[in-house]
Amino acid sequence: MSKNTLKKAQQSASRAQNRPRSAPETLDRIQGLEREIAGVLQAMQEKVQQFEYMSDFSALLNSSLDTSLVREKALEATCKLLRCETASLFLVDRKKAELYWETALGDTGKELQRSVRLPIDNRSIAGYVAMSGESVIVNDIANDPRHFKKNKVADGASDSAPKFETRNMVCVPLRARGQTIGVLQALNKLPLFRGEKGTRALFHDDDRKLLESLSHQVAIAVENSRLYENLKQSFFDTVEALAEAIEKKDRYTGGHTKRVVHFSLCIAKYLKLTPEQVEQIRLGALLHDVGKIGIEDKILKKQAPLEGPEWDVMQTHPTLGFEIMSRVEGLKDVIGGMRFHHERWDGKGYPLGLKGDEIPLIARVIAVADAYDAMVSTRPYRKGMDPQMAYDEIVKNRDTQFDPVVVDAFIQAFQNEKMGRGSGKLASNPTNLSNCD
Repeated sequence: MSKNTLKKAQQSASRAQNRPRSAPETLDRIQGLEREIAGVLQAMQEKVQQFEYMSDFSALLNSSLDTSLVREKALEATCKLLRCETASLFLVDRKKAELYWETALGDTGKELQRSVRLPIDNRSIAGYVAMSGESVIVNDIANDPRHFKKNKVADGASDSAPKFETRNMVCVPLRARGQTIGVLQALNKLPLFRGEKGTRALFHDDDRKLLESLSHQVAIAVENSRLYENLKQSFFDTVEALAEAIEKKDRYTGGHTKRVVHFSLCIAKYLKLTPEQVEQIRLGALLHDVGKIGIEDKILKKQAPLEGPEWDVMQTHPTLGFEIMSRVEGLKDVIGGMRFHHERWDGKGYPLGLKGDEIPLIARVIAVADAYDAMVSTRPYRKGMDPQMAYDEIVKNRDTQFDPVVVDAFIQAFQNEKMGRGSGKLASNPTNLSNCD
């Protein structure tokens, strides 16, 4: 398009040189040529920007498997590439043969109804695209027969969001491994120049082609991140199953691991941690007692306090757990939590007598959560302590047994989260625990 325009401008300039014109006519002609050239330069600049946006998005895809980040950046790229007001992403729910609203962008997107579910059929534009696998441009949404008006839904807009009006859109399918996994929408084309009023900007075929090019990358990114999340969840499920299998050896400690995970995450909530660190704490808490699989049943299941030699054996479980799980490469940042969760801040713990910051943060968090649950849980030889008394004991040992910063976070968690305050029952019943993730 830009080459043809430039060629026409050059031809017009050549013809203008070959025939005499009056001064006003010549000036008008020159001004017209200037406008044509300015338009060509504007189009070229826009193409360069589009190339930069695509390059930036491609670089992101190669550097992150964060599902929410990838989807958000995909919609940002859509808005920049097509100069539209907002963008949206629906994914396919194969079990229900429906599309569900996955991601909307920015403040405008927040006005849209995120709980929208659309059937995969021709009763909505998004549903039609998912069903047919065809891309569509709709520049008059209100009069399109596929405009989904039932249940107060209009392909992403709803009566509950009166400030947002869908005027036009481009909608393309997302395909991965030969299947449609969702649809990507660009909504409400913006004018080329700011302040341009009175004319309604429309989507064109170039916009469709551009969004289709982007959709190929988005589909791969969405599918890869979904596979990664599924793999990660399978890993967590396997770890949880392993932890539960160990707890089956002693019915009196049933639910201990789940409670320690919960308390650890509640404490982590009040520490300045990255999502990766929180995930490591969760895994470390799940695995903190895995070494007990190597402890004899007569010691593990003893219904009385352990004696000296028996304690010596029991204190080997952190090392046993480390030896078992250190073979798993993916746990190298986690196994410190299981190995050192019985170390003390003052250096009087085991197995290595580490002190202060020598103890990994994961282990320091688990140590507080583990001690708290041990105190409030009932054993065959003693009744569980009242949660408030256990809380006082943790605070009392701040800066001796426990990291003072972790204890401060525990204090906030105890006050703000479900940590078994007041009854002693909550801490022994994992089904009542809230989610501190």
